[in-house]
Amino acid sequence: MVSIEIKKRKAVRLQYRELFDALSALLFRADPIGINFETNTDEYEPEVGTIIPRLGYAKSEADVQLIVHEEFCRWFDSETAGPITDYRELASQIWDEWLRCK
Repeated sequence: MVSIEIKKRKAVRLQYRELFDALSALLFRADPIGINFETNTDEYEPEVGTIIPRLGYAKSEADVQLIVHEEFCRWFDSETAGPITDYRELASQIWDEWLRCK
């Protein structure tokens, strides 16, 4: 049986296909938690599926930085996610994609 989380992610992907793919690629390249093994390009899709719905509440790159860090802490833990400052450049790129795609 497909979990609720997977159903939600599929719905987000359908609604925001271009943004979803762009953010998945960004996270894979940035690899904030070190899980890019070059062949697992879908590895960050669960996080993208929970980040995108929250972007509508963001008013700045700083908001995006907080959102992304919170989601990584939720999906993993705060130690694995690392400090919020590690997400500054990634947040800037996500913010740019969000503004471009919305």
